[in-house]
Formats: sequence, C-alpha cells, structure tokens
Amino acid sequence: MADKDEPNTKNAPTATPRLEVKAVSLGNESILDRLLPHMKKIVIAIAVTAAILGVVFFVVWMRDRKHGHETEKVATVLEVAERPVRPADEKPDPKKPAAPSFADPKERANAVLDSLVKQGTDMVGPTYRASLLVQAGKLDEAIAEYRKAQGQTGLDGVLAREGLGIALEMKATQEKDATVRQKGLEEALATFKAMQPDDKGPRAAYALYHQGRMLALLGKRDEAKAVFEKAKELGKNTDLAERVDERLAGLGAS
Repeated sequence: MADKDEPNTKNAPTATPRLEVKAVSLGNESILDRLLPHMKKIVIAIAVTAAILGVVFFVVWMRDRKHGHETEKVATVLEVAERPVRPADEKPDPKKPAAPSFADPKERANAVLDSLVKQGTDMVGPTYRASLLVQAGKLDEAIAEYRKAQGQTGLDGVLAREGLGIALEMKATQEKDATVRQKGLEEALATFKAMQPDDKGPRAAYALYHQGRMLALLGKRDEAKAVFEKAKELGKNTDLAERVDERLAGLGAS
C-alpha cells in the first residue's frame, strides 16, 4: 500500500517547455548584426533613388505641361487667323453685335503676326510665318523666313521654295529699275527650278507653271510655251490645266 503522503506522480501535470527565440546566426553573427553597420548606406541609397525618380517624374511633368501650354498658345494664334475678312460693301447690322473680323487680308496677317509675338510660341514654322509676312507686304522679312526652310525635305521644303520664289517675284515686279527687276525675276526662276526637281514629286506641275510665268515675264516666249505644255501634261488631272491654257492663249499658242 502506498503511503498517503507520497505525491501522486501519475496525475501531476507536465510542465510546458518554454520557447526561446534566437536570432538566425551566420557563423558567430546574426543577420541583424551584419545589417546594422550597413543600415545607413541602405537608407541613403533608397533616398537617392527616390530623389532621382522624383527629378525624372518632375521633368516629364514639366515637358507635358509645356507641350500643353504651347498648344494653348497656338490655339490662340489660330483663333485670330480664322477670323474672316469682311466684304468691303458690308454694312453693320445695328441689331447684331459685330463679330470679330478684318477689313482686308493684310490687316488679318498683321494681327496674326502680332499674336505670335505676344504668345511667344515656337511651334509655328518659318513657312507659315513667311506666308503671313507676304500677306502683310513685308517681303524682305518673308524672304528671310522662307530661306530658313527651303532646305527641308519633303513637301515642307517644296512649299518653302515655292513661297520663296513667289516672294522674290513680288519684290522684283515692284522694282522700277529694269536691271534690278530682271535680276530679281531670274532669281525667282532659279528658285522655281529648284522647287521640285522630281517630275513625279508633289507640286511638280506647279513648279513648271511658275517657271513658265517667269520665262514669259523675262520675254522668253518660246521657252515659256514649252514649259507650259509640260506643266499642262503633268497637271492634266488638276485645275492647273485650265490656268496653263489661259497662259498659252496669252502667248499666242495654237
């Protein structure tokens, strides 16, 4: 018989073992021990990366903002350019407020040029600016602008050279001195010859048409007729053919 005073070991609860958390060790050092000396470098690297990304995003934002701002400037200029030129005999209606308009193309061109200066936009090319200067009667300035764009490739260059030839022609026809006038017309002729050297290129028929006009003004009737005939052939499917026929008729062509 067991002694009453002997403890009952069968029913005594088993003690739960205590868990001890230890840092993962690599050799004799924990990962934390190894990271601590480099923590400052890690924080600095993160901060530098964030700063660089911030600068990049800021530049992109400024670029997009500038592009949108430039577009608004161009829209303002075009709003002026789209205002109509009122007929000379138009009488204002007292019952209706007068819509913004201009007395003639010259007044409108000057207004658009003033708007370009005021807006300070550089999204308008020299060819467009030059065409406005021609309409405003500022031929020397127009010629300078056209020369900036005459070396461009494709249609832009063709139009710039065409505009340059027309501006040179206009300036020449205003000259009172015959020698200066002829020299100006010859320069315009050379410009139109360089306008589109490819017969299959855009506005090739118009390049020949302009050459024919210059030759006629220079008194070279036979050469003018031959060039007009070629222009008519190239432009047979356009409205240019009718204009060439009128020129040929004026030269006495059969």
